[in-house]
Amino acid sequence: MCKGFTGVTDVLSKENLIAKLSSGCKVKKDWRIGTEHEKFGFKKKDLRPITFDDIQKIFSELCSKYKWEKIIENRKIIGLKKDATSITLEPGGQIELSGAPVKNLFETCKEVNLHQDELNAVCRNYEIEFMGIGVLPKWKLSDLKLMPKKRYEIMSKYMPQVGEMGLDMMKRTTTIQANFDFASESDMKKKFRVAQSIQPVIIALYANSPFIEGKLTQFLSYRSHIWTKTDNDRCGLLPFIYEDDFSFERYVDYLLDVPMYFIVRNNKYIDFSGKNFKQFLEKKIKLDKLIEPEMKDWEIHLTTVFPEVRLKSFLELRGADGGPWSRVCALPAFWTGILYDEEILDQVSSIIKPWSFDQVKNFYKEVRINGFNSYTPDKENLKNFSKKIIDLSSIGLKKRNIENAGKTEDSFLEPLIEIIKSGESPALKWKKLYLNQWSNNIDMLYTNNYFK
Repeated sequence: MCKGFTGVTDVLSKENLIAKLSSGCKVKKDWRIGTEHEKFGFKKKDLRPITFDDIQKIFSELCSKYKWEKIIENRKIIGLKKDATSITLEPGGQIELSGAPVKNLFETCKEVNLHQDELNAVCRNYEIEFMGIGVLPKWKLSDLKLMPKKRYEIMSKYMPQVGEMGLDMMKRTTTIQANFDFASESDMKKKFRVAQSIQPVIIALYANSPFIEGKLTQFLSYRSHIWTKTDNDRCGLLPFIYEDDFSFERYVDYLLDVPMYFIVRNNKYIDFSGKNFKQFLEKKIKLDKLIEPEMKDWEIHLTTVFPEVRLKSFLELRGADGGPWSRVCALPAFWTGILYDEEILDQVSSIIKPWSFDQVKNFYKEVRINGFNSYTPDKENLKNFSKKIIDLSSIGLKKRNIENAGKTEDSFLEPLIEIIKSGESPALKWKKLYLNQWSNNIDMLYTNNYFK
């Protein structure tokens, strides 16, 4: 059931938390599409990652030339905002565009392309370029300095306590993400289950991280592997979404048990790492002075869990490796065709309905290594299955009947269709080049304009 959160009460309760999630229910005409993507900046002269000083210059110029507004922390620029769009600084210096929720794919792609043009124009004089790839391919963790944001300081101290690759996740990975609305609790449940179950299709299509520290790994998506070694309390797949009692309340129960990172009071971060939100809500955490839980604490907590599909007042789909500009718009296109057409959603839902959680889990495990040579829980070859799902997405997009300059929204699927035709993920192409033309020299990845 959907119930809006009024925000009028001073007392935070479980009912408020449930209402906060369910307040995202929207009628179909109000559904929107959001796109987020991260990328690594590097200096052309030595291929080294950009530094915080470089980012300060870039952000300052974006403000002066393109009217972005600075976000300041401790007198440093740690992000930018303009209208409903923001540019954020990730822990290892990755730069992320968090796009506004928009009505169609032409609008979200226009936003992505404008960001690319602005960023490239500013960075040209600094001899800085950007690469879209899932894992930083050349440099060690010790080569990367943590960006000076208090939240990252707290996270970086906690991460090694709960997983061996949490710092790799923070500093050496990037993703593309797409965000979608739902009409009701039942619509949310159906979309959540479909998105988590067929996310391996996206992992295969976007597999773009076979390297670490200049060497090949056994993975086509090493980024996906890193997430399995980050923090099992807050990452990965959610088994309970396949249960009959899955609901907004069930998701809140999950979140209440996930350890927190921090809260913020008077612009100061208070370290709560390891303490769960349920303890905080029930005032069972020993503190120097009483701190009452507030809705803003819950809103922060919502952003510090990292499952493959994340529920806030909308659904975030987080399975793709970072990629070049040409594939950023394809991700929201793929999911729009599946999730925003009722008939297509029902078709895919019926396909995945017999799949057990363990089968889905094994599907994920196989695809990050074998890509299109994997098999679905129905024992169908993943290349054939992916083509089937892309075809369904294309139908869903065509039915939306949205055109711009003679093109319909299904045109944004073209990069994914080309990957399916070739039968090779981006990572497999990198692997072949690395072993042959590049003679095991990872620098060639940086210098051949592969990320346009």
